Amino acid sequence: MPRLGQPSEPGPDPEGVDEARRAPRGKPEPVDRLFRGTLRGSGALVLAIMLLVGVFLTYRAAQALGVAKGSFLSTSAWEPDSHHFGIAAVLTGTVLIGLTAIVIAFPLALGTALYISEYAPRKLKRTLVSLVDLMAAVPSVVYGLWGAFLLQGKVVGLSRWISTYFSWIPIFKVDGADPGDPLQATTVYTSSTFIAGIVVALMVTPITCSVMRETFSQAPAGEREGALALGATRWGMIRAVVLPYGRGGMIGGTMLGLGRALGETIAVYMIISPVFAVQPHILENGANSVSALIALRYGSASNFGMSALMAAGLALFLMTLVVNFIASSIAARSRSGAGTEA
Repeated sequence: MPRLGQPSEPGPDPEGVDEARRAPRGKPEPVDRLFRGTLRGSGALVLAIMLLVGVFLTYRAAQALGVAKGSFLSTSAWEPDSHHFGIAAVLTGTVLIGLTAIVIAFPLALGTALYISEYAPRKLKRTLVSLVDLMAAVPSVVYGLWGAFLLQGKVVGLSRWISTYFSWIPIFKVDGADPGDPLQATTVYTSSTFIAGIVVALMVTPITCSVMRETFSQAPAGEREGALALGATRWGMIRAVVLPYGRGGMIGGTMLGLGRALGETIAVYMIISPVFAVQPHILENGANSVSALIALRYGSASNFGMSALMAAGLALFLMTLVVNFIASSIAARSRSGAGTEA
């Protein structure tokens, strides 16, 4: 024991011990090196494939882009054999279909995710998760058949009602339609951007819901219990804790769904009536998209026409790549709890 007045000997440094325990080994095990190399190789392979796809599309589209140059983004017509072509019309249609789908899919996905994570009984939760995931496994052609032969006839009345009372909004205006004429043909409302957007919305809802549900389930249990202990209702707790915490997941999931909606092909192709003009009225007959254009003209395209289709595919590839990259970044931040107030 140390004498009185003499300083005691310093004891062991717990921090140093902890740092020594946490220090990595000098030489990793062979299994660790193999695992690390496999992960790095897989990541590099994915990046290499994406790069090769972009290089291939650029190489095949070079001939058409060299002829069209700046007019490729501003021309609505599609006549590649006469060197008069562009993606202004199909790009506008692609964006409108995607935005229509997201506007419809967002409340569906949000409500479903909140019910599964916050309200559903434990026994029912697993079944609901399986059913939502099963929606993503349904082939696109099945959605297209359902939309073309069943949904389209049921939605015409809704399209007419929206056009009648909200035609003062430009996107809901239908040229050639007379709301006061009960004998007005319904064909002016069929094969529209609105109907295609509804079908695509059901296709992107599962992935959007999955991201939201995963984020909501990671909300801190302590803050949930604290809100309830202070007298908050279940909805009050969700509004004060779950929704702020899951804001990043909501944004990321929505943008992931948008990336899927922009590239949807078969279902859109089966529903729309292709037009090669900028069509800003989503309720009106006639629409188009980049993917539907490629599916429509691929079989009969000449060598130069194929180059033009590759150029359209390159534009869609770059647009969806940017959207998905931003969505993945936001979703990754939300999973780690970064960037949230909760």
